[in-house]
Amino acid sequence: MKLSEFKFELPNSLIALDPAENRDESRLMVVHKDTGKIEHKVFKDIVEYFGEGDVMVGNDTMVFPARLYGRKEKTGAKIEVFLLRELNADMHLWDVLVDPARKIRVGNKLYFGNGDLVAEVIDNTTSRGRTIRFLFDGDSAAFDKVVETLGETPLPKYIKRKVKSEDKERFQTIFAKNKGAVSAPTAGLHFTRQLLKRLQLRGVDMAFITLHIGLGTFRPVDVEDLTKHKMDSENFIVSNEAVDIVNKALDNKNKVCAIGTTTMRALESAVSATNRLKAREGWTDKFIFPPYDFKICNAMITNFHMPESTLLMMASAFGGYELITEAYKVAKKEKYKFLTYGDAMLII
Repeated sequence: MKLSEFKFELPNSLIALDPAENRDESRLMVVHKDTGKIEHKVFKDIVEYFGEGDVMVGNDTMVFPARLYGRKEKTGAKIEVFLLRELNADMHLWDVLVDPARKIRVGNKLYFGNGDLVAEVIDNTTSRGRTIRFLFDGDSAAFDKVVETLGETPLPKYIKRKVKSEDKERFQTIFAKNKGAVSAPTAGLHFTRQLLKRLQLRGVDMAFITLHIGLGTFRPVDVEDLTKHKMDSENFIVSNEAVDIVNKALDNKNKVCAIGTTTMRALESAVSATNRLKAREGWTDKFIFPPYDFKICNAMITNFHMPESTLLMMASAFGGYELITEAYKVAKKEKYKFLTYGDAMLII
């Protein structure tokens, strides 16, 4: 398929700037793959579609405050550093994005807070990318504490407002526990503890994988021929415990539902020769676009995505290109909210 086939107009008025007042009361569009039927619900109604022995798989990655504001040595010019990936914990070596990039060169020293944190630029990686080393004496736990104090919740740039204190909690799923993501797995943001309890009472099992979301997930596709697009690698873990829960559901012909595109990528990156889930830990650069034969899941929860995004491409691969294109037309007409803090879609 071609990039241009995923183009559509997204009015700014449909981009959610704030989350729903209650996580599980955002809107939910239910898209039925077999009949093409589209229903309009509230997210907590999702319990109606699952029962005894079904499994929902979530991503338990935790977002850390990856956006730091500082200044350059000597000139005092203001700079923004976005922490992408820790390369070496002992040396506090990181891959980062910097802004304004043209002013930040190898050898520059950068100061954060009142000099609580100092970094030196070691290398250039891409036009906006740099490798920096934090000149910090403590261990990685002490370093994390400083970043927690100085860093800001890394809301996407398209949320054009200042970060609020409540974003720290709302830009995190309730099952977040393994720190390492620079963005939230947004489909998981709709879940509450009460909703998990209701699913549990219906006999629905939960399983968790970890995929630490990097900015590569949101990197624009700039080639018309999708086979030539390369995803950035993201670190993931599929545990033995998750494998047992998911494979039992598959053996019993129950539903297995991926909560979000990140969960789906991790699951599809850990498929055995017999089309069952296998334990795996490492890096994945899997890029899923139509047509694609999904091996593990027969249901998926996802938000409404950007035009021409890899996330929209995965949703289209799962639900079918024509059906998801139609669902997006309906979403615009019905004024569903799009992107991170927006509404949800269940493809079943």
